Amino acid sequence: MTIELLIALAGGYLLGSIPFGLVLTRLAGLGDIRDIGSGNIGATNVLRTGNKPIAALTLIFDAGKGALAYLLAAQWAPEAALAAGFGAFMGHLFPVWLKFNGGKGLATFLGLLFAHDLVLGAIGVGAWLLVALIFRISSLSALVATIASGIYALTTNTVFDGIIFVLLAVLIFVRHRSNIQRLLNGEEPGIGQS
Repeated sequence: MTIELLIALAGGYLLGSIPFGLVLTRLAGLGDIRDIGSGNIGATNVLRTGNKPIAALTLIFDAGKGALAYLLAAQWAPEAALAAGFGAFMGHLFPVWLKFNGGKGLATFLGLLFAHDLVLGAIGVGAWLLVALIFRISSLSALVATIASGIYALTTNTVFDGIIFVLLAVLIFVRHRSNIQRLLNGEEPGIGQS
């Protein structure tokens, strides 16, 4: 069992560490996404290039990393599926190819939520969309989505699964600390703004 968990974790990490935002923007001739806006490799920053299709693809692929890692492991060793999803999330945040400086993790988190439990994923995406429609601020939407899904995971999943999802939510908050400071100062840009 330990070997299966380690293989799932490592495989998930390698899949999660593929920096789709960076790869897609370079392929589209948009340059290095790390030199634009916030410098982040995620879909929100890709949107700042003005290329909505590339931003949408980044979102889909980043979410897909979390879902695919989980689903592949579930076919091979169901008890290791969450470890694979956790690995994909950590790979996105800390990719070996980018000197461990990756994205903020929300899309990969949401993909993992959907793969684990459709209702859990729907709660995360629903919370993000609701807050985004009202406030038009991606980081605020991300923070509310992680809180909502974390609470649901704690109350409906096993204790272990709930703790894993809360840990991932805490890591998302840590990665958003500069956004949180800007939110508190009233300086956080809206969706699509620099």
